[in-house]
Amino acid sequence: MGRGIKLTPEQWEELDRLRFTTPSADVFRNCLIILMSDSRDTIPVIAKHLGCGTDTVIRVRRLYRNGGVNALYPIKPPGRPCRATTGFLRHMRQAVQTNPLTLGYGFSTWSAMRLAEHLAKVTGVRFSDDQIRRLLHQEGFSFHRPKHTLKGKRDEAAYEKAKKQLIRLKKKQ
Repeated sequence: MGRGIKLTPEQWEELDRLRFTTPSADVFRNCLIILMSDSRDTIPVIAKHLGCGTDTVIRVRRLYRNGGVNALYPIKPPGRPCRATTGFLRHMRQAVQTNPLTLGYGFSTWSAMRLAEHLAKVTGVRFSDDQIRRLLHQEGFSFHRPKHTLKGKRDEAAYEKAKKQLIRLKKKQ
């Protein structure tokens, strides 16, 4: 199946140190594969102990032989790349910090749905409301529903006068 790996004491220490300091589960597993290979465990035994496939063990051993410890780090993140490019995120940050009224809209606060529609029009990339909320959170923006009040839009003196009058009317009963 392939020859085992013989490690020097320095290589063993380096792998063991990396194993206990890495936050990545993949790097931890890859270090264990190499350390177990040094103890002459077979590929199927290593795969069974670590709960991975024999192809993974063979691949990690090959990577280590060719590239050393640095080859034990994952090459790319798993999954599909995000459609939110840096340009899209720049447009989103700019839009969130701009009053919608200045952009010609008839409302003064952004909702996730309104922001998604605006960004789709500006960038041509459409995201769901939930994804827009996740992107806003990822970019450090807090998102919550606006509290609709008349404060600042009403005559405060008349409001206070009516409030006192209402209290007096309630006390009379």
